[in-house]
Amino acid sequence: MSEILTDNLISMPALALRGLVCFPGVMLHFDVGRKKSVKALNAAMERGQKIFLITQKNVFDENPGEEELYTVGCVARICQVLRMGDDSVKVLVEGLYRANMLSVDSSGSYMTAIIEKCEDTPLRNRKVYLETLARKIRAEFDSYASKGIKLAPDIAVTVASSDDVGFLADFIAFNIPVPVDDKQFILEQLNPVSRAKITLELLGKESEIIDIDRKIGEKVKTQIDDNQREYYLREQIKAINYELYGDTTEDEIQEYSNKIDMLLAPREVKRKLEIELQKMQKMPQGSHEATVVRGYLDACLELPWENYSDKYVPISRAAEILDRDFYGMEKVKERIIEQLSVYDLNPNIKGQIICLVGPPGVGKTSIGKAIAECMGRSYARISLGGVRDEAEIRGHRKTYIGAMPGKIISALKQAGTGNPVLLLDEIDKLANDYKGDPSAALLEVLDKEQNNTFTDHYIDMPYDLSRVVFITTANDASAIPAPLLDRMELIELSSYTREEKFQIAKKHLVKKEVLNHGMNGRQIRITDEALYDLIDFYTREAGVRRLERTIATLCRKTAKKIASKEAKSVRITSATVAEMLGNRKYRPESLLDRDEVGIINGLAWTSVGGELMQLEVSVMEGTGKLELTGSLGEVMQESAKAAVSFARANADKYFIAPDFYKNRDIHIHATENAVPKDGPSAGVTITTALVSALTGIPVRRDVAMTGEVTIKGRVLPIGGLKEKTMAAYRAGIKTVFIPKANEPDLADIDKTVAEKLNFIIADNVETVINGALVRLPEKADEKPFIPASVQPAVKAANTISQ
Repeated sequence: MSEILTDNLISMPALALRGLVCFPGVMLHFDVGRKKSVKALNAAMERGQKIFLITQKNVFDENPGEEELYTVGCVARICQVLRMGDDSVKVLVEGLYRANMLSVDSSGSYMTAIIEKCEDTPLRNRKVYLETLARKIRAEFDSYASKGIKLAPDIAVTVASSDDVGFLADFIAFNIPVPVDDKQFILEQLNPVSRAKITLELLGKESEIIDIDRKIGEKVKTQIDDNQREYYLREQIKAINYELYGDTTEDEIQEYSNKIDMLLAPREVKRKLEIELQKMQKMPQGSHEATVVRGYLDACLELPWENYSDKYVPISRAAEILDRDFYGMEKVKERIIEQLSVYDLNPNIKGQIICLVGPPGVGKTSIGKAIAECMGRSYARISLGGVRDEAEIRGHRKTYIGAMPGKIISALKQAGTGNPVLLLDEIDKLANDYKGDPSAALLEVLDKEQNNTFTDHYIDMPYDLSRVVFITTANDASAIPAPLLDRMELIELSSYTREEKFQIAKKHLVKKEVLNHGMNGRQIRITDEALYDLIDFYTREAGVRRLERTIATLCRKTAKKIASKEAKSVRITSATVAEMLGNRKYRPESLLDRDEVGIINGLAWTSVGGELMQLEVSVMEGTGKLELTGSLGEVMQESAKAAVSFARANADKYFIAPDFYKNRDIHIHATENAVPKDGPSAGVTITTALVSALTGIPVRRDVAMTGEVTIKGRVLPIGGLKEKTMAAYRAGIKTVFIPKANEPDLADIDKTVAEKLNFIIADNVETVINGALVRLPEKADEKPFIPASVQPAVKAANTISQ
């Protein structure tokens, strides 16, 4: 029997339950496997068959101590013990009463506990309240049981036949599947009414859980049914497709799915492609819609979304590449090296957009390709000449028949990386019509603040262009729309000088054309004199394209001679050039045989380089008219009027008849009538020639000049000095007058030109007049004007007097 220590304290064997709670008045059967628990059962059987059952907090604890056990348990009587073959025991017990555990001893072969019996709190509620509470419990239990919970039939009978709210609470809490913590909480309640209320709340919560679980189950079942139906229909579609087209799209869908998984792209892009793939999966294989989706997926999967090149090229190697491919152009090379140095220090820099501006044939496109090689990046070229549809830049909506991405996206696909060098060629040749303005579409492409979310109409997803290096080319910067020009940094490429053309031809063009025509350096040799003849007399251009074609003509004629066995090798000289190409197409620029009155050498800039332009001024009897010929533009005509005003204002200084503007007509003519001429740089030339004609003093034939003139005689700066000085050098000029403001530009001219020419800096036209005329005007130069009709009679009278 159990050992009674005092009236309330009892010492008896104790057994820790895992996941079970024993209540008074209920039968509980469980398995016992732990050795201490089996020995506790044996001791209890020897001491009156009573044992204290206490629940442990952690079901995985094999040897729980006092802190791992709840404090309130149940004293039970062992009704049946069935020993199994594996040393485990099946036990059937009956709960007797609640007990509070005061201490526990686990040091022996089994666990013993000192307990204190817990009596229920006496009920003070009215009988009708207790009866109502019992009915409420039974009704809530019936509602709970009606939800399909599997309960033994005798449980419902017991609940229906009992009116004891305390027993009902214990019995129901014991038999419903609720967490152990909830059951233990009810066991610890000594007030039967409190136990009943908690049980009611527990039943309500469990009923709600059952309802929610049922709804979830129904939804899952419906979804499973829908998935099965969809799978069945899909299989039918596959069978139909197989019968119609002889194959199945299953492999194709899986292939696209694998490509999407392997694609280096943002998550949003992959999600969009997966949605499109799902649409395609539900379409018949041969349908037009499936073809559209298939083309769209192919276009998106070929794009280098996050595939960036990280190849590194040292700056020294970049300089070698530029020197290898281009002769001269030192300023342009220096600017490119500076830009590449920035990329070397900060590879992720964004928004660097360069515009190469220069005449045709100077190598703008070649420079763009060389920049890509210097940076170690892939290269793609986009020709914008004649593009007049905005959709060619942004692409077409994929719903249209024949839709395709725009030129930007297509170029990225061609480049294969997300940070290539894209060359936008001939950006000044863009046009526009009713289909839109492509230059407006390029505003987003070339804006560093916007192009990180460029959206092509066909792709219909933002694409990051901020890592792309854009290089544009143009012949005329003024033809580029101002908003577009504002987004680019201009690098000007001037026309090649005569010496630069010679070096390019000798080092690059000749070798290239000889190789292209299947010959070698032993079979054909072009002398330096022949190359100079080609440059001076057969080509006149800013670049070297026509020169290259002319060299190709020489190579073809040489190849004919070699192929026909007329010669084994050909040496091309100046005489040979004339034989092969015929008469010279351009006459050489040369000086006058002697100093002339009113004839002067001016310097002009053209798109093909500098030119020596001779101006002639004649003064004759008349009524003060000013005649301008030679296809002069409006600006040049205004320069002539300014020159006349200067001559009138300074007539006394140069001993010019003060009334020349009344009784003399002035005719200003520029040679080569068919060539239009304009610009302010002929101002000093016209003024000097006019003073020469009015004073009768010749102009030195070996001088040339350029500069804008004002009516006060100030000389203003001009452009194209490098090309103009080269033209002066070719023509044999010795002295060149330039504006004082252009003095810093002398550092850019060719070294040979600088050595051969004498430059005189002028800030006033008087400096030019004094240096260009063979002598300064004197008072003796002022002669009365004699009309041409009476000049013979005057001359005869002078002869008689002599």
